[in-house]
Amino acid sequence: MKPSAFEYASPATLEEAVSLLHAGNGNAKIISGGQSLMPMMAFRLAVPEFLVDLKHIPDLNIIRIADDGVHLGARVRWCDIAGDARLLTAHPLLAEAVTHVAHYQIRNRGTVGGSLAHADPSAEMPGVALTCDALLTIIGSSGTRIEKASAFFTGPLQTTLEADEILTELHLPAWPAARRWAFKEFARRKGDFAMAGVALFYDLDGNGRAENAHIGAIGVSDCPIRLGAAEAALNGNVVDDNTIAAVAAAARAEIDPPSDIHAPAAYRRALVGTLLARGLTQSAG
Repeated sequence: MKPSAFEYASPATLEEAVSLLHAGNGNAKIISGGQSLMPMMAFRLAVPEFLVDLKHIPDLNIIRIADDGVHLGARVRWCDIAGDARLLTAHPLLAEAVTHVAHYQIRNRGTVGGSLAHADPSAEMPGVALTCDALLTIIGSSGTRIEKASAFFTGPLQTTLEADEILTELHLPAWPAARRWAFKEFARRKGDFAMAGVALFYDLDGNGRAENAHIGAIGVSDCPIRLGAAEAALNGNVVDDNTIAAVAAAARAEIDPPSDIHAPAAYRRALVGTLLARGLTQSAG
């Protein structure tokens, strides 16, 4: 199929882009990399009457590393992240997660803001944002607001973005050099959406016990989710074989994954436990 007819504009400022969206009265869509929107339009799953392209708006494609963490503009592409050696130390979890995103051609066009706004429950970027307590800057006709990633995703392909709002930046908090971390996912083919995936990090206290554990999962719910029971099983413990087994068991018991043509729920539940155990083993060194 082909997209239905639409009008197109490429504004030079955020203010102009917001004005165009507001005038669209719910029938306008933002386009950046287009790697999610254009296929949906081709299958008539999305039929916007107006596309507002962000490509000429300055500063949305900047990666900024500051004392408070990593700031990613909404138009930062996956290949920009992969090519920025600073992120290997400034945020290694992000750098690793991006290696799992789609295929080479898509990583050259796909953007951070597009992935977050599309909110696919199996996508890597929403999972990283949720796990890392990210903050999202959103600009609309009512002004600017900061949204926690934990509140931003509301369902499959659903977020708190209003029709006249634009996600402009993702802020990932500062990353201590000694932090332990891992990112693991499994897909039928490399580059496909994950059947399940886990992102995790934790710090170590003076006695070598885990604290501040953050464990997120993708592909097992309507949204990326935090695994609170698994985090509780990890916090306060030395990361040894017994702890790893207990954390994996807590994760399996905690999730309620869907069944579909790709995998039954029981497979996804077992997969999360396996991926988490592998990630913890790797992080423990």
